[in-house]
Amino acid sequence: MEKKTIAVIGMACAGCAANVERRLSEMKGISHAAVNFAARTALVEFDPEEISPQEMKESIQKIGFDLVVDEEQNVTEIEKRNYRLLCRRVILSWIFAILVMAISMKWMNVDYANQVMFLLAAANLVYCGKSFFTNAWKQLQHGMTNMDTLVAMSTGISFLFSAYNTFLGEQTWGSRGIEWNTYYDASVMIITFVLTGKLMEERAKSSTASAIRSLMGLAPKTARLASGEEVPIATLQKGDIIEVRTGEKIPVDGTVMSGNQAAVDESMITGEPVPANKDKGEKVFAGTIVRQGSLIFKAEQVGKDTILANIIRMVQEAQGSKAPVQRVVDRIAMIFVPAVLCISIATFIIWWIAGGNSALPHAVLSAVSVLVIACPCAMGLATPTALMVGIGKAAQQNILIKDATALENIRNTDTLVIDKTGTLTIPNLDLGSAAAQNIELEQREQLKPHAREAMTSLRQQGIDIFMMSGDNEEAAAYWAGKAGIDHYRSRVMPQDKEDLVRKLQAEGKHVAMVGDGINDTQALAAADVSIAMGKGTDIAMDVAQVTLMSTDLRKIGNAISLSKKTVNMIHQNLFWAFIYNIICIPIAAGLPTLFGATWQITPMWASALMAFSSVSVVLNSLRLKLEK
Repeated sequence: MEKKTIAVIGMACAGCAANVERRLSEMKGISHAAVNFAARTALVEFDPEEISPQEMKESIQKIGFDLVVDEEQNVTEIEKRNYRLLCRRVILSWIFAILVMAISMKWMNVDYANQVMFLLAAANLVYCGKSFFTNAWKQLQHGMTNMDTLVAMSTGISFLFSAYNTFLGEQTWGSRGIEWNTYYDASVMIITFVLTGKLMEERAKSSTASAIRSLMGLAPKTARLASGEEVPIATLQKGDIIEVRTGEKIPVDGTVMSGNQAAVDESMITGEPVPANKDKGEKVFAGTIVRQGSLIFKAEQVGKDTILANIIRMVQEAQGSKAPVQRVVDRIAMIFVPAVLCISIATFIIWWIAGGNSALPHAVLSAVSVLVIACPCAMGLATPTALMVGIGKAAQQNILIKDATALENIRNTDTLVIDKTGTLTIPNLDLGSAAAQNIELEQREQLKPHAREAMTSLRQQGIDIFMMSGDNEEAAAYWAGKAGIDHYRSRVMPQDKEDLVRKLQAEGKHVAMVGDGINDTQALAAADVSIAMGKGTDIAMDVAQVTLMSTDLRKIGNAISLSKKTVNMIHQNLFWAFIYNIICIPIAAGLPTLFGATWQITPMWASALMAFSSVSVVLNSLRLKLEK
């Protein structure tokens, strides 16, 4: 099976994401698909022998969306082009809206005012609102609904009802003494506000993806071969000899062949602030910067195989994954639009029956307002935007979180099991050949910087800490005391570490395991949250849900704190998204008028409120960026 993150073009709401996900999940050869509305990506696990990305693309295009499967296509450029197109549509729609509003408010009694508004509103539907109708039709052909369905129906009904009144209103209603009006302003303003809301969403959502863009920006665009030739980084091959000078970025991973007092800033990978000296035979990594001297190295991992590319891929997959709470929201989103359509129809019928033909305009306006105000955008944005900001912020702090489930689970940690050698302490490899009770403990290894501070901070958060070591009793007791850890085990084997994790879980504890070696993988796999050190073994990092690219153990507490803040943000967003619909749908349906109210939410104001709700959820998520 192959796992791939694919950009999705054209999604407008949670319903869109749910439809794309459902379509992908139903395709033969795809074992799992998760579509993230905020990230505009699909994380797909598939069998390349049964289905190709191009076949996925063709299937998704049939329901009105698109996948960017050509790796040579620049997704950022596509998004910029679509954003510019959206800007033009918004500007044009506002021009139509201002003209229609001016006529309806000031020159309504002028001859042919309704006919002029008819032409303006029709132009607005064709030039600015066309995509709502075409996408809604494509969805309907496959038994699907989304935000486009609601917008197309509400604007279509407003326009057609107004057009009918323009040309036949006097004969139909006026001859019976029934007052009639046109609602072109509602038709135009719905499209204008929805497009404006989408524009504001796009600007806000682009900020949630800034962490990924900053990671991608770490890699240089070109590289200098040892011959002096400048070449695009995409053309580099394994085995190429590359030269990097002071102040320049290393383009790919490799091994140093020769260096002139080279010192490399590797903080973006290791989190260590002090530049590392690089001599012949040492490894260098893409995106790191030569702060002093120069070096020549042989390329060994290029393109998708570099550590930086793997970090970017890991963050993208994590941002594209779904938290458990999001799956509940997705199920609601699948039935939300059909439910709103039913409520809208019921609203129309009730008002028409209650008031007869004289109440028909009120019935139409109430039904249209329900369609507009109930857009599920805010609901769909509530979870993924917070996750994107949280996971992106973690990555900027050298904390790589594998998926949304891990981010959600870290906050529940009440017990920490930590390995000693390589995790809590740094072994002195120069003394490894000497007999261990012949050398002082301080010479054999040393406590990592800030380790005691990190353990103290975790205890203050109410977390019990257990240190596990294969070392003897004396060494284990000594280093546990130095780190400020009360509980420890000595002479443990890999199975003993797993047994302790399972014993603590049986006592009702939510256990996080921190390790760096092969001997820790059993316990890492068994723990509720598994945390690996970035300088540990590959197998430990493969098993772990969280990887600390820094040796600073204070990052454990940072990850727990960030998890709590992110999940709190998700709950806030979901509360406001749901309370918005719970309150606004009955008001839009005209419920207050049953209690003597003389006001009503018109379709125009319904579209403005809908746009505001979506933008407010995204802006609320962005507050995470300001958290320390």
